Amino acid sequence: MKRDNKEYFIYGLNNTISLLSSEKYIINSIVIMRDSIALSNEIISSYIKSNESIITVLNKKEFLSKYDYKHTQGIIAFFSGELLKDFNKIEFKNKNICYVIIDQINDPQNLGQIIRTCECAGIDGIILPKHGSVHITNSVLQVSQGAFNNVNLFMVTNINDTIKKLKKDHGFWITGIENSINSQKWYEIDYSDRIGIVFGSEGKGIRRLVKESCDFLATIPMKGSTNSLNVSATISAILFERQRQIDSK
Repeated sequence: MKRDNKEYFIYGLNNTISLLSSEKYIINSIVIMRDSIALSNEIISSYIKSNESIITVLNKKEFLSKYDYKHTQGIIAFFSGELLKDFNKIEFKNKNICYVIIDQINDPQNLGQIIRTCECAGIDGIILPKHGSVHITNSVLQVSQGAFNNVNLFMVTNINDTIKKLKKDHGFWITGIENSINSQKWYEIDYSDRIGIVFGSEGKGIRRLVKESCDFLATIPMKGSTNSLNVSATISAILFERQRQIDSK
C-alpha cells in the first residue's frame, strides 16, 4: 500500500481530545483561538505545556479569518499518519468478526456517520473501494466525531476480489443489504461468526457483480410511504441487530 503522507485536520474540543489520546498519528500543529473554551480545558492546557513548539494561539479576528468553520470551539488540530491499514496483513484470530464493506457511497457525511456507527457497534473494520466511492477526507473525519481513531479502515482495489478472499481463505459469509425480491428480512440473517456485510448507496444500491458475490441478501421492509432509509440509518439497524444476536447467545 502506498504510504499516506497527507496532512489532515479536525476541529472542536472533543475531536481534538480524542486525537490527542490516540497514539496512531503525528500531531503536526494545533491552532487555538485566544479566550476560547479550548484554552480552559485541562487536557488541552496540559498538552500545550508539553508541546509549546507546535502550538499557535491567535486572537479571535485572526483565527476566524483563517478558519471560518462552524463549531470549531476555537481549536483546530493538524495531523498525519496511516489512516488506512493494509488489508492483506489482517490476522483473523477471533470467531465473531464483522467487516462492513462499502460500495458506491459518495457522500462524505454518510461515510463519517458510518464510521461513527461502526465504532459504537464494535465492528472490526470498514472496507472501502479505491474507485467508485468517497475516500477519507477531512469532512469524513470530522463527522465521525473521533471514531476514526478506534476503527480499522481499509481501502482495496477490487471489492469482488476482497469478498472472494474473505470467503475462500478466511471462512466468511457475506450478506448484501439490498431491496430485492430475493432478499430475506434483515432479522432472519445470522450475523454471528465471521461475516462481511455489504452496503450500497441509497440511490444506486450494490453493484451487480458485488451482489452476485454475496451469500445472502437482506432488506429492511419499509412501513411508511418513503421507500428507503438513509444508508447510515440502515447500517445502524443491521449492526445493532448483529450485536443483539451475539449478546443473546
